[in-house]
Amino acid sequence: MYWVTAKEFKLDTVFKGQTDKGYYYAANNFSTAEHGGTHIDAPIHFAKKGLTVDEIPLEKLIGPAIKIDVSLKVLDNSDYLISIEDILEWEKKENTKIPNGSIVLLQTGFSKYYPNKVKYLGTDERGEHAVQKLHFPGLSAEAAQWLVDNRQINSIGIDTPSIDYGQSEFFKSHVILLSKNIPAFENLTNLEQLPNIGFKVIALPMKIQGGSGAPLRIVALLNDSQ
Repeated sequence: MYWVTAKEFKLDTVFKGQTDKGYYYAANNFSTAEHGGTHIDAPIHFAKKGLTVDEIPLEKLIGPAIKIDVSLKVLDNSDYLISIEDILEWEKKENTKIPNGSIVLLQTGFSKYYPNKVKYLGTDERGEHAVQKLHFPGLSAEAAQWLVDNRQINSIGIDTPSIDYGQSEFFKSHVILLSKNIPAFENLTNLEQLPNIGFKVIALPMKIQGGSGAPLRIVALLNDSQ
């Protein structure tokens, strides 16, 4: 899924088939916006002096992770803002603070709507006029600031098109997090298959020099007992 003003993915076939020399060969060209599908927002996306994709240290992309599930609260409110209270509820339930150096994943349950644009984005229209019609949950600016001030996280991800909710005008959560060189992963999926704590994440983007974002291959590693 791509932002309503972004260039969507396109795959062009260069060749596919048997060559005149007797072997099979396939090759394609592709073009895409940096920020589409499962992807990373590099800090420079919303911070003038932030890291570009190729500058992000691996420790921000690989390491222990936790999951905060707010999917029940989102059911009747597609504009839900994940709050400080949601984070504190997670810590109370798990009887621990978010460990330093964690990758924090936010589960809203919205990935189940993918690729239905109306349900996932709020609209199937495209262009500048469609931005005001976007509806999906995100992280509140207050919660983003609280994480920056009170917890030492390495990165954050969410199963919606943006770490800010669809109706955001100023993208404050982006600005707060990325200004502290905390990358964001967007359009994640299968978070319901993860435990709340005790797993690792590997999130490796296409290494685009100077990039503000990039397609992302992100996987979770579970303990054998999970």
